Amino acid sequence: MPTRTITRKYWLIALGTATVILTVVGVVLERPMEHAGGPSILAFEFAATKARVSQILAEWGPSGRRAARIGLIVDYAYMVSYGWFFLLAGLATRDLAIQRGWRRLAAAGAIAPFFAVAAACFDAVENVFLLIALGGNGGSTAPLIATVCSSIKWVLITLAIIYAICGTIGWFRRTPQPA
Repeated sequence: MPTRTITRKYWLIALGTATVILTVVGVVLERPMEHAGGPSILAFEFAATKARVSQILAEWGPSGRRAARIGLIVDYAYMVSYGWFFLLAGLATRDLAIQRGWRRLAAAGAIAPFFAVAAACFDAVENVFLLIALGGNGGSTAPLIATVCSSIKWVLITLAIIYAICGTIGWFRRTPQPA
């Protein structure tokens, strides 16, 4: 097994583990928002207007807003983990597709793996504007920019995940070996 494959395998395991752990941390950090009776952070991402942001912040109360702020900051580590994990998973999918002669999947591998990194970048910009809105600033611009970035992020990461899933399915699928 080439060193590059072994290194990628270990990075995939480490980043996958970090992504799972940070997902759990994110869920735990959302509890104070739920206990306050307010909406989830996802609803905040898609608030889009100053009026809706004000309503969400009021429903969360001080403890919910504090939890949201911590969650948005922790989310930067999550962006690094999921961005790199799905980039590497996508590159592994592309390499497998090339190796097995799956032309369409290999061709998609020229760009699909990089959707994960782009998603993480849009997520980072989204969080900047969510933190601005959380601080009661940014007027009507911050929620709108956050919502646009969130929308783009979700499309890109969904495509990156689908591509990686295709690779995982293909990896389990047996290719007939020449006799």
